[in-house]
Amino acid sequence: MPLRTRLPGFAAAAGVLGVLLTGCSPDESLNYQSDYSNHEPLHVVGYPSTGSLDMVQQAVWRLADGDAEALAALAVDDASADATARNWVKAFGAAAKGEVTADFYDEGSVRQVVVLYFAKSGQIKEIEARIGEDDAWGLTLAETDPAEATAKPTWAPAKPGGSGSRTADK
Repeated sequence: MPLRTRLPGFAAAAGVLGVLLTGCSPDESLNYQSDYSNHEPLHVVGYPSTGSLDMVQQAVWRLADGDAEALAALAVDDASADATARNWVKAFGAAAKGEVTADFYDEGSVRQVVVLYFAKSGQIKEIEARIGEDDAWGLTLAETDPAEATAKPTWAPAKPGGSGSRTADK
């Protein structure tokens, strides 16, 4: 007797297994895959947590897309998110379409400082990923002044991988 293959059932089971293994819904997984394939890879230095890496990757993608609304949606606090996101997109959006290196500093279990190095423009931007009150990772978006939003961090090395920490004891 010939063996029958039930591809629709197999495909559904594989989809469920993929959701269980990745923790993403099919839509989230497709969005991530689409974002990943449509953007320049993020270069990573340091030791990000899963949450801080995800937030920084999404931030760089939203900057590259020029999507201030989606960037603001990543904020842990909505108070200044819209104005800050507009400032960041205006200042770093074009540069985010090229090579970006994210240098992750210090321990990142609940909060992590990250310095973004935009190769195309030579700009450097400090951002903070942290866990919000809802226990989900997000970004601190609290720079409503364009000058503050574009200010280069005074402590960060000129190139990624310089010091490895902002704290004096490391």
